[in-house]
Amino acid sequence: MTNAIPLDPGARRAILDACDSLRGEGEQALMRLVRCPSTLGNEASALNEMARVYESLGLVAQRVPTDPAALAGHPGFSPPLIGYEGRDNVVAVHRPRTAKGRSLALQGHVDVVPEGAEDEWTTPPYEPAIRGGRMYGRGAGDMKAGILSYVTAFRALKLAGLQPAAEVQMQSVIEEECTGNGALACMLALPRTDAVIIPEPGPGLPAMYSAEVGVVWAWVTVTGRPAHVRDKQAGVNAVEAAMSIWTRFEAYERDMNRGELIHASFRGVNHPVNVNLGTFTGGEWNSSVPTRATLGLRVGVMMGNTAASVRADIERIVDSARGDPALKGAKVKLEFKGFMADPCVFDMQAEIVQASMQNFADLTGHELRKYPATGLTDGRFFTLYQDTPVACFGPDAQDIHGIDESVGMDSMHDITRTIAITMAEWCGVESA
Repeated sequence: MTNAIPLDPGARRAILDACDSLRGEGEQALMRLVRCPSTLGNEASALNEMARVYESLGLVAQRVPTDPAALAGHPGFSPPLIGYEGRDNVVAVHRPRTAKGRSLALQGHVDVVPEGAEDEWTTPPYEPAIRGGRMYGRGAGDMKAGILSYVTAFRALKLAGLQPAAEVQMQSVIEEECTGNGALACMLALPRTDAVIIPEPGPGLPAMYSAEVGVVWAWVTVTGRPAHVRDKQAGVNAVEAAMSIWTRFEAYERDMNRGELIHASFRGVNHPVNVNLGTFTGGEWNSSVPTRATLGLRVGVMMGNTAASVRADIERIVDSARGDPALKGAKVKLEFKGFMADPCVFDMQAEIVQASMQNFADLTGHELRKYPATGLTDGRFFTLYQDTPVACFGPDAQDIHGIDESVGMDSMHDITRTIAITMAEWCGVESA
């Protein structure tokens, strides 16, 4: 932390005391945000809540639109799944009276994945509940607890009579779970900062992202020839044809996990390149040969590969499948919508990373584990396209994207305290 502005011990203690006194308020704020069912296309309630939260900090909430036409030429752009009307990202910017320190962006996504089988949840997914020191609810861990951690950290400085002595951007973005276009729009709309903190959850325990795979989403639609089941052989079964294509992707997944293709960042990680059949639709009637079936695929991208080259792989696989006997007489259409994201290696020696890891260890007595992620985050935009150092670390979240998603309340508090002290040292402080 060679360039950190020394933090007066009294100020440090006041900030940590403020974090402690705000813990309950932060948990209540998290509950309000989890109650917003902010799945794709339904983020407005969460965005409005974040605008209210930013205003409560004495900041001006600003809306940043996601404009596909403006972003389409950028290498980080992904083809969208739906339109962006009524879903503008929300940002707020703190500006000091006298800029003495380094600027910082605090970023997080408000969108969540669908809740899945709601009847399998112990308590309803959008009715947050605390059990055994953990808050349960869709998005509680991924990543609304992280957003409220950075908000509470900023609020703690204010409660201690201080504020950052540098620009601090707060960004609440959409579509981290499917394109990242919200993060891209905000990154381009705001001035570059000296560093970024994204309190994204790790692998079920507090961790610092060291690398992440890229992801490509593809949609394969097979149109067969319908027939009555009594004349089954006269038809072309679209479901069976589609599944024959899927088996080729299973083989591709095995091939991509060969040891010689795995980047050094992922050595020791079992099966880092995952290909997922995430959605499947097909058929119309149990007694009819199905007309149409669609595979929704998520294909991982290892370092040394690119999203563009994996897209070409997918095109090759689908083209080769057209000659399969199961597809004789069928039509096959391939589309790319959603993630077209390159992999990323984070600079673990960056000062913001080292400072965050040291502060976490000092405050908790535990180390942040280095985490090469088999998923991805919005951190890639700042690293790949802006050369801005990113510290991506968050609270102990479990069962994200699954049933009974949860986040540890003690862990959320640890992340809040870590961000507060790191922000104060990175930006410097002045009287509020």
